[in-house]
Amino acid sequence: MRNITLPFYAKLALVLFAIICLGYLAILGQTLLAPLLTSFLLALLLLPLSNFLEQKWRFKRSLAAIVSVILMIAFISSILYFLANQLTDLWQDWPALKKQGETSFHDIQNWISNTFNINTKKQIDYLRDSTSAALSTSATVLGATLLTLSSTLLFLSFLLLFTFFILNYRKVLFTFLTAVFEEQHADKVGEIVRRIQYIIKKYITGLFLQMLIVTLLMILVLWVLNVKYAVLLGLIAGIFNIIPYIGIFTALLISALITFATAGAAKMLLVVVAFAGVHALDGNVLMPLVVGSKVKINALFAFIGIVVGEMIWGISGMFLCIPYMAMLKIIFDRVDSLKPWGVLLGGEEKPHKKRKIYRITKNIKLEEQE
Repeated sequence: MRNITLPFYAKLALVLFAIICLGYLAILGQTLLAPLLTSFLLALLLLPLSNFLEQKWRFKRSLAAIVSVILMIAFISSILYFLANQLTDLWQDWPALKKQGETSFHDIQNWISNTFNINTKKQIDYLRDSTSAALSTSATVLGATLLTLSSTLLFLSFLLLFTFFILNYRKVLFTFLTAVFEEQHADKVGEIVRRIQYIIKKYITGLFLQMLIVTLLMILVLWVLNVKYAVLLGLIAGIFNIIPYIGIFTALLISALITFATAGAAKMLLVVVAFAGVHALDGNVLMPLVVGSKVKINALFAFIGIVVGEMIWGISGMFLCIPYMAMLKIIFDRVDSLKPWGVLLGGEEKPHKKRKIYRITKNIKLEEQE
């Protein structure tokens, strides 16, 4: 059979058409695919634990998968419990916060009145009108909130189930992958799977390490600034920082409001500057060193991937885009016809310098070897 070589524009059209079709299918299947792909990442992270339980403690595979998922739930719950304890202190001081907030609000009213010549009555009337407009749409807001809550619960339920199933049936999935391709490619498929497992485990570990460093930095900076609830605000900054772009601004808003209610506008501005400084350090130093070094995706396509992921799946897509782009790069680098795409996704390689080796001869002279 004669091979048909398509011109470049025909290949490009087919590639673009395939990308559009895959994107449309991803949007339609968000409810199923988002928790499934997230579960795949969690299963790769829990795989060493599951293997340990099977080999050392002689657990059955299903029992090892269940125990691994339960331990993951316990770990996340412990973090949430510690955060809840910190929120308890905030709740106990709520009357004082409310009083301080009212005082700060009256100070702002007086400043607006003196600066813009808008008396207090007009300000209150404007706030009353805004409140009425917000209450008129409360039914819509309540419906959207309930829909979001139900979607979140459905996502978490699918997430736990899929994680268990992937851990339990991982041998079946691996056998399927090797059976799909020709026997001569079995070794390459196995190498790709092992490499993906290693990279994703390192990436998720790097994310947790980044969260820990940002949390400690924020706690230290806020403690130096003598900000009340420094531990709580540092935890909020570290946890929310996992969400690209949106997370740090959400944490900043929460911290600014709490600081404004407890210490006034001057201390709030210091908190904003502190958040900006830590975020700049995180984006330019921590992220490339701790996380970027594990996946080796250049900044341009990482940013494009985050934007496209947010357009398709929202916050879930922003989480998933980087690890799955890393998987694609691993596949591209090991398939000859796809290597140019791997070069496009990767960073610029620095040339390796030749190291000089010296040896001591019998005559006690240093001779240089290349």
